Formats: sequence, structure tokens, C-alpha cells
Amino acid sequence: MAVELVQRTSVAKNETFVPEWYHIDGEGQIVGRFASALAMVLMGKHKPTYTAHVNTGDFVIVTNVEKVRFSGPEMAHESHPNYSVKMAEKEYQHYTGYPGGLRITKGAELLEKHPEKILEEAVRRMLPKNKLAKSMLQRLKLVVGSEHSHQAQQPKPFPEHLLTRCK
Repeated sequence: MAVELVQRTSVAKNETFVPEWYHIDGEGQIVGRFASALAMVLMGKHKPTYTAHVNTGDFVIVTNVEKVRFSGPEMAHESHPNYSVKMAEKEYQHYTGYPGGLRITKGAELLEKHPEKILEEAVRRMLPKNKLAKSMLQRLKLVVGSEHSHQAQQPKPFPEHLLTRCK
């Protein structure tokens, strides 16, 4: 008589999942590569319990978002040390909803007014286009400056193995 061992696949559920909190300094990080690593953690793809239809991602706190950089040759700029050619040429656009309401903003202008929007847009575009994307993006906390207000959550350092291509 043969004994058959059956392995069951476990599926993550919202009720049993407890997200973790991570903290990382964004100074000197390249925007696209950094956003890719952040999106992976927000989706939960770095965990063995990843399930596509459940938000198994973790919270990520990013400080110094005003000091991120784009790849490409550096340019001299009085207020931003990591200013590059690509940042000067980059355009962000949104539509107001009215006829002729297309608004185009240069990357340098957006960096001065709302530096957190640059990284937020990059991460948002790397998340899946489904109903979970909004809740995943809400777990991303972007902070201008080096101090954040999430000390009570006791954030861990961001996993280094996910940042292999970011610098």
C-alpha cells in the first residue's frame, strides 16, 4: 500500500496578511530603477506569499525624494545637485477635463514645486492597471526631507537585494 503525499497550495487572504513597514533614503537614487524596486515591494512580489488578486504588498517610506536623479549626463543647476539633461527634457502632462486643457510641466519645474510627484508618477505607472493599484499606491509614503512621521510603525531598512541596479 503506497502512501500518497499531497501538497496544498496556500493562498494569501486579506484577513491573515499583516504588511511590514520599510524605510529608504531616496538621495542619489535613479528614478526609474528606484521606482521599479518600490513597485515590486508595493505589489508584494518580493515575498513567497505573493497572490495576484490580493494586496500582499508592504508599506514603504521614502525620505529625501527631492534628491532623486535621472540617468544621463549631469548639468550645473543652482538648487539641485543631481540635475541632469534628462530631467531638463522630461515633460509631465495631465488633462484638466476641459477642451484645450492639456497641461505640460517640465521635470525641473515639477521638482521645485512638488518633488514627490516625480517618484509617485513613476511608481504609479509601474503598478498593475487594476482595482488594487490605488490601494498599493496608498502604501507608498513620500517625504520631502529626512524626517518622517511614521516612527510608531517601527520601519525596517529596505531590503538591499532589491536595490542591486538602483545606484
